[in-house]
Amino acid sequence: MNCHRSLSAVRRMHTIHARKLLYCDYGEPSQVVKLVEEKISTPQSNQIVLEMLGAPINPADINTVQGVYPIKPPLPSVPGNEGVGRVLSIGSDVKNVSVGDTVVPLEVGLGTWRTHGLFDASQWMKVSSKLGIAEAATLLTNPPTAYRMLKDFVSLNPGDVVIQNGANSACGQYVIQLCNAWNLTSVNVVRDRPNINDLKDSLLKLGASHVLTEEELRSTSLFKSGGLKAPKLALNCVGGQSGMEILRKLQTKGVHVTYGGMSRHPVTAPTSALIFKDVQLRGFWMSRWSKENATSSERQKMFQEIIDLMLSGAVKAPTHKLLPFKDYDIPLKKTLDMKGFTGQKFIFTFSENV
Repeated sequence: MNCHRSLSAVRRMHTIHARKLLYCDYGEPSQVVKLVEEKISTPQSNQIVLEMLGAPINPADINTVQGVYPIKPPLPSVPGNEGVGRVLSIGSDVKNVSVGDTVVPLEVGLGTWRTHGLFDASQWMKVSSKLGIAEAATLLTNPPTAYRMLKDFVSLNPGDVVIQNGANSACGQYVIQLCNAWNLTSVNVVRDRPNINDLKDSLLKLGASHVLTEEELRSTSLFKSGGLKAPKLALNCVGGQSGMEILRKLQTKGVHVTYGGMSRHPVTAPTSALIFKDVQLRGFWMSRWSKENATSSERQKMFQEIIDLMLSGAVKAPTHKLLPFKDYDIPLKKTLDMKGFTGQKFIFTFSENV
């Protein structure tokens, strides 16, 4: 399909009812992503038409547009893997949702950066309309990533210790809240910065047990004093020296799980930790887990438990800023700056009533 011809055809429709972001080439989002108009067809058979309510901008979304993410959708493509929408109309064979339902995607790559969309009903899951826009819009990736890493690698009991770096990231904030809800002790490592005390206070209020800078972690007596057990589990989204430092704190037979590499430096491990402490180095990718467990009862159980925690107020959305869709270029321009993702998530909103 000729991408430039496709863009022209979309623009000629002149509809005001649907708009979407589209990219025809891989590259920096501020340069390749364009706003176009689209005509939405009447849903057939198992299809539904959604009005999008919110859609976050995640690092994985940006990396996908740049062409450096493991998943490369065919072009032209609409960015956005997460979101929340309201069902406007349904096809004759749709059974899992009804008009007016609030729904979230069950798989990545659906292209959520749009005001409206025509989708297969099986790609979406009904959720409570009582969920906040931010909680629902970010339900697909970070909460399950935190949940699975805390559940799948070691058996954790109340009082056990988990250590993580990148603790102010979206996933890191969910790790803190789940540890708090499950009575686990979390040691949270962040980069030093001018407003470090404000950041520490915000994470402690979120439920963090301890918050340390990377420099403080190297010299802390938190574990040596016997006041805190050595961690069973280390969660690494940074790599490099930071990843090594949290690995050093693990107890014998502890597990170090890498799920990101924000420093762009490789994960390394001291030989002594491998020989004398028998630590394990593992990796985790939520997209693979979701694909392998697409229809499993365990996945449904996980989502229900996370949603229940959200509805109870025990878990809330990460630090975020709601942004009108018309201002889509603001966060995209920030991606040219390595500091574009520093703990605050942008979430597009599409309705004037949100």
